[in-house]
Amino acid sequence: MAECMAARLTAQEEQIELLTREFSLLRDGLNGGPEVASILASSRELESLRSENEKLNFRLVHLRRALQEELALEGQGKGGINKGQEKKTGKEQQQPKNLVQYPYQYPNNSPQFLSLSSYKSPCYSFQLKPWPGYISERMQLYEELKTESDALLARRAADNQPITVELPDGCRVEGQAWVTTPYQLACGISQGLADNAVISRVNGDLWDLDRPLEKTCSLEILRFDNDDAQAVYWHSSAHILGEAMERFYGGCLCYGPPIENGFYYDMFLDGPQGVSSTEFDYLEALCKSVVKEKQPFERLEVSKETLLKMFKYNKFKCRILNEKVTTPTTTVYRCGPLIDLCRGPHVRHTGKIKALKIYKNSSTYWEGRSDMETLQRIYGISFPDSKMLKEWERFQEEARNRDHRKIGKEQELFFFHDLSPGSCFFLPRGAYLYNTLTDFIREEYCRRGYQEVASPNIYNSKLWETSGHWQHYSDNMFSFPVEQDIFALKPMNCPGHCLMFSHRPRSWRELPLRLADFGVLHRNELSGTLTGLTRVRRFQQDDAHIFCTMEQIESEMKGCLDFLRCVYDIFGFSFQLHLSTRPEKYLGDIAVWNQAEMQLENSLNEFGEPWKLNPGDGAFYGPKIDIKIKDAIGRYHQCATIQLDFQLPIRFNLTFVGKDGDDKVRPVIIHRAILGSVERMIAILTENYAGKWPLWLSPRQVMFVPVNPTCEEYAKRMCKQFVEAGFMADADLDSSCLLNKKIRNAQLAQYNFILVVGEKEKLTNSVNVRTRDNKVHGELSVSEVLARLALLKESRCRNAEEEF
Repeated sequence: MAECMAARLTAQEEQIELLTREFSLLRDGLNGGPEVASILASSRELESLRSENEKLNFRLVHLRRALQEELALEGQGKGGINKGQEKKTGKEQQQPKNLVQYPYQYPNNSPQFLSLSSYKSPCYSFQLKPWPGYISERMQLYEELKTESDALLARRAADNQPITVELPDGCRVEGQAWVTTPYQLACGISQGLADNAVISRVNGDLWDLDRPLEKTCSLEILRFDNDDAQAVYWHSSAHILGEAMERFYGGCLCYGPPIENGFYYDMFLDGPQGVSSTEFDYLEALCKSVVKEKQPFERLEVSKETLLKMFKYNKFKCRILNEKVTTPTTTVYRCGPLIDLCRGPHVRHTGKIKALKIYKNSSTYWEGRSDMETLQRIYGISFPDSKMLKEWERFQEEARNRDHRKIGKEQELFFFHDLSPGSCFFLPRGAYLYNTLTDFIREEYCRRGYQEVASPNIYNSKLWETSGHWQHYSDNMFSFPVEQDIFALKPMNCPGHCLMFSHRPRSWRELPLRLADFGVLHRNELSGTLTGLTRVRRFQQDDAHIFCTMEQIESEMKGCLDFLRCVYDIFGFSFQLHLSTRPEKYLGDIAVWNQAEMQLENSLNEFGEPWKLNPGDGAFYGPKIDIKIKDAIGRYHQCATIQLDFQLPIRFNLTFVGKDGDDKVRPVIIHRAILGSVERMIAILTENYAGKWPLWLSPRQVMFVPVNPTCEEYAKRMCKQFVEAGFMADADLDSSCLLNKKIRNAQLAQYNFILVVGEKEKLTNSVNVRTRDNKVHGELSVSEVLARLALLKESRCRNAEEEF
């Protein structure tokens, strides 16, 4: 069978050679003048040859792959490489015993399309013709480098060094250094695992499935349901989008990373050209053609000097090389005609991306700096299954319906204005929400031993120099000159609280000292990043700083964790906990870090909720606990923060008198917020409840509906009584609406309770109670309704309409 396939392959290559010669003659003819060119351009024979050449290219690729697979399978059947094959190559060695061998679809000498033109099939009329010149120049240099790399890999593989690979279940398999790949080993476990594999993890590091293993190691095969694998999958999808963007726009690609849900690619377009959503269909068509070609992702390690030559046409890639790359060499990845500066890793080939959608574009600045070039950003999402994409689209529709900006406008809660970008205008009902949330936290402060303070909004820049913020954060602060000094609006409360702690001598008896502050904060966010209430310039936090001793850390952490559980239970949020420990570049004594991390771990264990470890992810000034809440449609949001800080007490020289009389003892600061930004929490709650607020938080709690005009005075009197009792109550006195229309309007406006009053209710001092979900509770006395609603509101019941 193998000899037959080899013969077919030889014949096929002869056909390709003949066609190549004919194309050379045709090109010579085209240079003969416009008359010859006109004749040849309209020649049916030429069109037929072009079509046949594309078909032969395609058949050649698959014939070579089939031949390689058959040879490899025959080798397995005979327990190694057969003698005929060994004689033919003259270089291949007998494989080590127990070496796992499998068909390798993309070996280093994998078939490539014969020319750049083969990547232009199908030949879409909307892509650039010709392609940008830098693509062919980049490809030419890459091919030279790839040849050198393949030769080096062959020399390394010739050493025939056996390795042992440990799998997650503890099993060990044998392999050969610089030959055996994770994909080959996955095939040995199960073909289903190999087919569904996205990426591998080798000794804890992500590793291309077709990249040969270099030494004895541990190996894990990751599928799309793994977070790291999803990031790789979306990163590879970004390269597919990048290839399409080069072919469609011809600009300079910049960054193309995976993000939390999908990916994007930035491109610089010279001149007035921009990106329009009307072009998404064209880009998706190009992406689908790239996927259909199953272009292999190839990794190449190249010197920085050579890469500067390769990317000389792209000033942004050159900036990355000059400013970010600190090693002599770095890597590029190729798929088809795209060669991109990239650390990787990637999926095996573009055909692994089964379903892809481009859904958004925007403008941005290079690296987010407003003084740099404007870039065009295109967002996409992809999945290994079209059903998953459809589910994502349904989710996006649900998210659009829940968008806090949409609901905020419909319910008249808040708005934004161009004359104060990033600063929200809260209307009366929105202000009620705001105040109800802060009052809730204030009640908990009283129960938990916090003391609320009020601190200045404006400070001299010397304060921020002392805290270290001026050196690292001044670009994000609103600063201005005042009497030959520079002042700034505060972006956080902690330095001001340090001044409060140090304004007089402190004793150990005062600790822990828990200072809480709802002060207004300002951060100079870029205008392009402002997004409703989730990214603003003016906001407030339920900010608190706990000054305590090292020995008190554990008990204070337990108190903070109990606080957040109490709040999130009332909102109906589940949450995730992550302990982030000492990073490589940390400040302070390692013994202090170890003691603090141990106390944080103990507090988490005693808290009783599951938690995960994020080693090395702490801040340079202390370990922390990250909390992510999960909303009604499964999205995660980080709001709460519990962060230890060993450095601010040193910077501000904070001390207290210890039990032994030592007046130089340093406190530890715990930065703590539960809601986080109140504005952002309102956005999250709005979308979580989809505008159907629980009674205690609702800006529309009770609507009185009179049956006829003779009952309007009674409705007004009852409404006033409920307002005086602390409820957000209204009365619908529009006589042009019928009763059923009034009830429906109140339900659509999300009034929790609709109280209908007629002549009978007027005589008996009662109301007829129904809910926004049209559940009828019937006629009850006003006093009883008031008492029941007051109890439900006070208990902060999430389903008051059912519990009534």
